Amino acid sequence: MPKHRGISPAPVVVVGAGPTGATAAILLAQYGIRSLVLDRWDGVYPQPRAVHMDDEVCRVVARLGLADRFAAISRPAHGLQLRDRHHRVLAEFRRDTAPSANGFPQANMFDQPELEAVLRDELLRQRCVEFRGNAEVTGVEQVDGRVRVTYRDHAGDTTTSVDADFVLGCDGANSFVRSSIGARMEDLHFDQRWLVVDVDTNADLRQWEGVHQVCDPVRAATYMRVGATRYRWEFQLLPGETADQYAELSAIEPLIAPWTRGIRTDELRLIRVAEYTFRAQIADRWRAGNVFILGDAAHLTPPFIGQGMGAGLRDASNLAWKLAGVLWGQLSPEVLDSYQQERKPHARAMIRLALAVGRFMTAGGEVGSVLRGVVVPRLGLIPGMRKRIVDSSTPALHRSSLVQRRLGPRSLTGTLCPNPTLPDGRRLDDVLGMGFAIVTAVPFTAAQQELADQRRTTVFFAAPGSEVARWLRRGRTTAALVRPDRTVMATARRPGDLIAHTPPCDFGAFIRADRG
Repeated sequence: MPKHRGISPAPVVVVGAGPTGATAAILLAQYGIRSLVLDRWDGVYPQPRAVHMDDEVCRVVARLGLADRFAAISRPAHGLQLRDRHHRVLAEFRRDTAPSANGFPQANMFDQPELEAVLRDELLRQRCVEFRGNAEVTGVEQVDGRVRVTYRDHAGDTTTSVDADFVLGCDGANSFVRSSIGARMEDLHFDQRWLVVDVDTNADLRQWEGVHQVCDPVRAATYMRVGATRYRWEFQLLPGETADQYAELSAIEPLIAPWTRGIRTDELRLIRVAEYTFRAQIADRWRAGNVFILGDAAHLTPPFIGQGMGAGLRDASNLAWKLAGVLWGQLSPEVLDSYQQERKPHARAMIRLALAVGRFMTAGGEVGSVLRGVVVPRLGLIPGMRKRIVDSSTPALHRSSLVQRRLGPRSLTGTLCPNPTLPDGRRLDDVLGMGFAIVTAVPFTAAQQELADQRRTTVFFAAPGSEVARWLRRGRTTAALVRPDRTVMATARRPGDLIAHTPPCDFGAFIRADRG
């Protein structure tokens, strides 16, 4: 990598090598930014946790070059069933398992240790990444615009300090990095104890291939098929109950019986039983100077909409390219303020949605149960409600220096551009590259194309009648300026006007310089 002022051999230290930290480091490496990744553990944490990824987050995984490997370890979910306490189906909301506008199925089930193994393998392949396991961070101190990270190597029983330009705290709910910057978690007033059960079996449970939500104020439950032979149940624990009471399959059988009738006990293998306290929290600030927090260090969401792990990958996708632009001297350091401006409101909105779903499942006692029995079967009759329930799209990002003000409910700014498969077999994301791009329904003139080339901006012409052209038309615009993370930064009816809004940032030069 060529020498640049302020860039050390490892300008970024990433604390935590879980999905968020691994994603951030891989994305930085793609831009030629070196990082040191420190993790308390040497290997991948073996216990299953997250099981769901939506189509938007799948685009981030594809950006890492792992789309095919993720497809091999995941399966599309067919939607959602809401059931009453007697397991009668109140409503069913089916999702198409074909690729959505984002290029992937809307809901995808997977086993987190398998995903982490894929991410770790890719992380270790990056020559811009240095990974050190068994490393517990004990100090994060900012001095003269730099950050000193001190960590203890448990394998060698030594203590080391390194200096970096930036530190990314991806170290989970009990984040040391968050504490080091004085950030505190705001409690959004949700605290429920749940039992999580993972089972492996070759037996056919003969269940509908979607998520089952049991709406029961006494014992709410969730069932999901995670893989070819893997299944996940989650049950709300009653007062006084603990996971220890369900350590054996014989104790769990009464809970899972509605789904396993006709299956012998010896056909089931218990993978894990664990107690989790589902909480809703968000950090009051996500940055102090050159230290940032991402993932569970910045936000905790109940799992009712399957967005916990995905939110961390969204954080990494939002921040990595901005850091790269700043470190290479082509973006102003002020753009880093947009990370919290954009991600915090989005994370809060997703937490609130998860809270609404969780309370809908569990609140109201007997009266709530009766009301659900009356209301839920009629939800699909409300115009647009069925589509809204199965729609996996998330809220637009709030306005920032990198997101133009939204003009009307159909405005595209702050939303993701589509990612269709093009006639040549490539996806749009692949064609747009790793930098800024202008997607236009009106061809550029030679002069406009020359200006775009000077700013190293990819220009994609959306042919009349194409999916991308229809997307622009629905947004009541002619062209969209798309950021490296595929968020629409600005729109214009005259495509040439967008050239002036495009930062003159040659992300391709970063890649060429590192690989050259």
